[in-house]
Amino acid sequence: MTKETDDVKQADALAQAANELKAEISKVIVGQDEVVKLLLISIFCDGHALLVGVPGLAKTMLVQTLSKCLSLDANRIQFTPDLMPSDILGAETMDKDRNLRFVKGPIFANIILADEINRTPPKTQSALLEAMQEKSVTVGGTHYPLDRPFFVLATQNPIEQEGTYPLPEAQLDRFMFMVKLDYPSYEEEMEIVRRTTSGELAEVNAVLSKEQIKEFQQLIRKVPVTDHVLEYAVSLVAKTRPGSDSTHELSANYLEWGAGPRASQFLIWGAKCHAIMNGKYSPDIEDVKAVASAVLSHRIVRNFKADAEGYSEERIIEELL
Repeated sequence: MTKETDDVKQADALAQAANELKAEISKVIVGQDEVVKLLLISIFCDGHALLVGVPGLAKTMLVQTLSKCLSLDANRIQFTPDLMPSDILGAETMDKDRNLRFVKGPIFANIILADEINRTPPKTQSALLEAMQEKSVTVGGTHYPLDRPFFVLATQNPIEQEGTYPLPEAQLDRFMFMVKLDYPSYEEEMEIVRRTTSGELAEVNAVLSKEQIKEFQQLIRKVPVTDHVLEYAVSLVAKTRPGSDSTHELSANYLEWGAGPRASQFLIWGAKCHAIMNGKYSPDIEDVKAVASAVLSHRIVRNFKADAEGYSEERIIEELL
């Protein structure tokens, strides 16, 4: 059996696992199909995701349900204004023999649910930077690797501004996707109310093991990509950069800053996974477009003119596409 045949079988297994995960999650979460799809892509691409939506859209429940389906250790951190970096990373304490020992914080898990991440000051938010990028923690000069796979799935409420702190650009850039949740349809809300007021609790089953997830992550990196798809992704990101030779007129008029190289990388990784989940073995331009808004929306910074004329990040990206 050739290596290519093995990769094809593994790609088919990933697509099947994604469908099984969607089916399990749908036992608890009604609708939000696009959100679930993007979350699964971020998992298979070894990326982090930021979920943004008004209260009551099941952001926290979605992440908790996903962690149950993946057979991974999960910790929830409720971000508050008085949270300290040591509350996330852990701290050195003195034992009864007066020796220093490190007590691990909640960051030492496979899935971190960072609930209302923008409710803590930048000093505490920065505690996540090394963990999200290097998958490790440094405390007291000692380096502690985190168990793989490792994901930060954060939630944020876009309405309340009092007592919140905008995420630093460097931290936003570490999130593969920003996923925006919308209100459910009338039919979906009927089903939500029917389920949640009946007293019946759905049980979800574990679909993937830790080792299977790591194998799928390695598979995504091996998926071939044609040059014209690479060129499309890189050109799309270049169009968002005001002042560059490749900038688009829309970006020159409405953006202060464009996306960096991470956006190009995440567009290709996301397109690869999107293709595999849809039964293809190599991504095309449509796969890049499918993940473009989630990759780019938190990496471009609008100017005052865009605010005044009602140009949202999503509208700008849609016109660039």
